[in-house]
Amino acid sequence: MGDARLGNRIRAFRKLKGYTQQSLAQEMGVSLALVGSLERGTRKPTESVLRKIANTLQVDYEELCAITKR
Repeated sequence: MGDARLGNRIRAFRKLKGYTQQSLAQEMGVSLALVGSLERGTRKPTESVLRKIANTLQVDYEELCAITKR
């Protein structure tokens, strides 16, 4: 199972940057189904997929994942 909070963050950043699910999937070279399932929290992303999302959306990886820096 994935994480709905992470999915919500991915969706929020995607919309903020002006991407549709389709355009994000195309830019990343992944399926639309993958992007949708990540946003719904029904699939857990690998670290490499999360880094690809962060790079594509031009957001900080830690910010995307809501990692608190100490």
